[in-house]
Amino acid sequence: MDTSVSSDRSRTPDTIDDGALVARIVAGSGDAVAAAYDRHAAAVFATALRLLGDRQAAEDVVQETFLALWNRAETYDMRLGSLSTWLTTIARHRAVDRLRAAGRRPRVISLAPAQDGHEGELEALERLISLGTDAETPRDLDPAAAYDVVELRAMLARALAAMPPEERDVIALAYHEELTQTEIAARLGWPLGTVKTRTRRGLRRLRETLREIAPDLGPAPEATDGIG
Repeated sequence: MDTSVSSDRSRTPDTIDDGALVARIVAGSGDAVAAAYDRHAAAVFATALRLLGDRQAAEDVVQETFLALWNRAETYDMRLGSLSTWLTTIARHRAVDRLRAAGRRPRVISLAPAQDGHEGELEALERLISLGTDAETPRDLDPAAAYDVVELRAMLARALAAMPPEERDVIALAYHEELTQTEIAARLGWPLGTVKTRTRRGLRRLRETLREIAPDLGPAPEATDGIG
């Protein structure tokens, strides 16, 4: 008998790696889905919220994403990326589908905080970056919204090009490849503290550059925000 298999079966879902967790989900384990939810729901929610700007809609996308995990776990290939990346990709697609269905101007075209007070300027900036680095422009958005997305990407490209390379790299890895700060540190061979510092500095510089390019994106520079 394979002792490694026997040992894995004896472990609880919250103590095994993502690959083994998905294998249990494929086998029909509800406990494994719950463990995956506890492990990755926060990242999925953050991805959906950045695009949708609505907490309830983002929560709905989280539920849809983990339902997709339950129904399609066998399609996950860990050789192509982490489970977190796979789940956040599903969430991003579901969020874009909602924007398409609504046919509305995405709320991400703004640096202003949400009016309900749940979102600060940092989160608004992250939503803007998320849409601006997405691979495709939704084809069935109304013309004004589609034009906004194209303009946003052009502005982001100009702003990123003006940044120091080390700051541009951490922003690209965080929002295009969706790596965590720990993963960025490993990828670039930098101390974690350096990654955090350059991320904060890069977001601040990006915000200021975007304001110069398009002053109507948000409130005045002296307004209080969450970027340290």
